[in-house]
Amino acid sequence: MDSVAQLLKEKGNHVWTISPNKTVYQALELLAEKEVGALLVTEGSKVVGIFSERDYARKVILQGKSSVNTNLSQLMVKEVIYVTSKESIDECMGLMTENRIRHLPVIDDGELTGLVSIGDVVRHIISIQKFKINELKKYITGSY
Repeated sequence: MDSVAQLLKEKGNHVWTISPNKTVYQALELLAEKEVGALLVTEGSKVVGIFSERDYARKVILQGKSSVNTNLSQLMVKEVIYVTSKESIDECMGLMTENRIRHLPVIDDGELTGLVSIGDVVRHIISIQKFKINELKKYITGSY
């Protein structure tokens, strides 16, 4: 089974981060600019939270708060679920499904080394399935 390390090797390991003292509006600007669905909230090199588009919809808009006047520290998810690069893609899928989340930071030895989204996981699984299908077609047709 493929590991998170292999997935990060394919997709890259760049992660967009933001400080907890920035406003929700500043986070939204960065999400839009970088075309990503979540930002890791960091103090120095330490991950202290995560903020996603879903958090914005549920914790700002629906609660009538102002994104310009609200700091991320007030709304970010502080109990961050994460994986290591040694874990399998299946384990990521299980964690995401079980916890109803779409983004998993990758932390190795206390250091942030990447971010895996549900899209990354699904794309990886589809690519493996396509490869297996092509190999089976070759076997069946004798062109192996």
